[in-house]
Amino acid sequence: MFDRSSSVSTIRRKPNQARSQERVNRILDVAEALFVSQGYAATTTNEIAKQAQVPIGSLYQFFSDKKAIVQALTVRYNQLLRERLALFSTAELTKLPLSTYVEQLIDTTTQFFNDYPGYYAIFMEVQGSVPEVQEVEDTADAQLVADLARSLVQRDASKDTVDYEIVTFVLVKAIGSLVWLSLGQEQAFQQRLIVEAKRLALSYLQSYFPSS
Repeated sequence: MFDRSSSVSTIRRKPNQARSQERVNRILDVAEALFVSQGYAATTTNEIAKQAQVPIGSLYQFFSDKKAIVQALTVRYNQLLRERLALFSTAELTKLPLSTYVEQLIDTTTQFFNDYPGYYAIFMEVQGSVPEVQEVEDTADAQLVADLARSLVQRDASKDTVDYEIVTFVLVKAIGSLVWLSLGQEQAFQQRLIVEAKRLALSYLQSYFPSS
């Protein structure tokens, strides 16, 4: 299972004891709830520390400022998503019919955003104003491209390596963007966009893997 301690690569001092790690996780959990309920801009580190029941000095031991906290949250979201999508690199799932593979891949991604609505809510507020968050997103996308490329290699290893990287780059950027945009829509329209995302992804992959 995912160890949330591995997600906090942006902290000043890595917690070495269980008590310190629990404190860091509590700070992140409280910050997430406050960022969603009252907004990133309106939330202060003093309020986060108070609700997390930690001294403000302890908060600053781990996080230099509020930007570092939201950056760490973004890392955590992306590692949680990566953990779920890692299942698609298993031998069992790579052998699924391509239509089933695409269906499950996009459904898993959509379900993740439904399970963690704070991801979308927080990112939409801080995008453009906290460049560190975009840096985390870009790194996570690169990791996902590499993960999915390995998945496609297991499906059909006959193509040149660069093809897999290009294909998965298009999937992550184009299809991922469409799924992301669907999150801000009314539910009925969101569902229609997901259907279209699946159609686009399947048609695109079938052009490379017609026998699948």
